[in-house]
Amino acid sequence: MEPSVESLKNLDLSLLAQRLGKLCRQHGVEVTTAESCTGGGIAEAITSVAGSSAYFSSGYVTYSNAAKSRMLGVEEGALEMHGAVSEAVVKAMVAGACRESGADIGVAVSGVAGPDGGSDEKPVGTVWLAWGSASAPRAECLHFPGDRHAVREQAVRQAVARLVADLDGHGETA
Repeated sequence: MEPSVESLKNLDLSLLAQRLGKLCRQHGVEVTTAESCTGGGIAEAITSVAGSSAYFSSGYVTYSNAAKSRMLGVEEGALEMHGAVSEAVVKAMVAGACRESGADIGVAVSGVAGPDGGSDEKPVGTVWLAWGSASAPRAECLHFPGDRHAVREQAVRQAVARLVADLDGHGETA
């Protein structure tokens, strides 16, 4: 039975990262990251596990829109039309990260961690998360409470939990 992301996100981050590593090995997949508001926190969590080089070779911190376009191939039109914190952009980020790194699956985040930068449409704590393969990314919009540190921490945990739940959904358990 596939664990819910809700149940997973309450696990210690190091346990989640270990579980992700075990699942990547079981499925024979390589994972990549494309991060904006988390600034490399997801890659740090994944690589904190000894032996993670077996399933993680690269990640991308693309804080600016120019970096998203240059490094991941996110179209400038998508950034202009939807903004960096949007479904279209995070899906393009995860697809670009998978394509550029050669990874099988990836996760991408872009959000408003605060304390500034929020708007009525995208208040502080708004984070778009995408995960999956280059050809089949999925995304969700999340709203996290707290200060900048809390928003970033919750986004990292949710991203790793989403990858674990997705890989667990293939019928194998960690």
